[in-house]
Amino acid sequence: MPHKVLVSIDVTSEQLELISSSGDVEITVKNQKNLTAEDVHDKEIIVGNIAPALTKEAKALKFLQLNSAGFDNYVGVLDKNVKLCTSVGAFSPAVGEHMLAMTFSIIRHFPEYRDKQLNKDWSDCGKIISVENSTVAVLGLGDIGGSYARKIKALGAAKVIGVRRNVKNKPDYIDEVYSLKELDKVLPKADIVAMVLPSSKETVNIINEKTIAMMKNGAYLINVGRGDAIDQNALLSALRTGKLAGAAIDVTTPEPLPKDSPLWSEPKLLLTPHVAGWFFLDETVNRIIKIAARNIYSFLHDGELINEAEH
Repeated sequence: MPHKVLVSIDVTSEQLELISSSGDVEITVKNQKNLTAEDVHDKEIIVGNIAPALTKEAKALKFLQLNSAGFDNYVGVLDKNVKLCTSVGAFSPAVGEHMLAMTFSIIRHFPEYRDKQLNKDWSDCGKIISVENSTVAVLGLGDIGGSYARKIKALGAAKVIGVRRNVKNKPDYIDEVYSLKELDKVLPKADIVAMVLPSSKETVNIINEKTIAMMKNGAYLINVGRGDAIDQNALLSALRTGKLAGAAIDVTTPEPLPKDSPLWSEPKLLLTPHVAGWFFLDETVNRIIKIAARNIYSFLHDGELINEAEH
């Protein structure tokens, strides 16, 4: 009897065929935004980030393959007997390049120059820094952070400092590695601080008034991890006083950012609406489907799952 599979992200016929080849499966495709309890109640395998509360209605569920790298929304909600896997490895091209674009945009004052263009203002924004010979700290050295670190090192950064849980493993493209508890050794050195941290008790408001004070005067800050990693009031104050020369964020608290938030109108802030990853790059979806197909095959044949998450 075929295993019932629900694919809750939009896929091409070729991608669907790849999932079909993973075993004896009966596949239903329906976008996660439109799912009901009826759609999930008899599915043994689900691909995609269905609403966490909806997993309670999936009585037959044995394996959930997320289309995201993060899984914190499912912790404490998903039944402990259900296997959970993420799509770590799918997002590094899109998010790594988004971070790189943000880096050059803010150190070259592009957001401010865009404002000047709209106002027909032919004047400069003053001094800039270069990635070449700079010190860049990457907070969160997983797949995405590692991708950015490799790129920034290849572009001539003099020193790339990694911050991660496992300080024993130092990749070749990292010059120094520290733990999250050692930010006081990292932040004073960095011209650019780039964050790709997951949400946890350790990371909530990890960038705050105290840690910003540790940073170089005129440093730059980038965040594409989780919005709650930054105290937004402290960020705003640091930009207005000139402590930070610029910042770029793809994530906020809350999301969407309220229309009355002063972050919208801060000239030294580049703000994108959580679009660094998602499915805007076709290769991202291709990678997600390849991970899902491999994991479905492994699940059905008692093989080893990749990106399995404890929840």
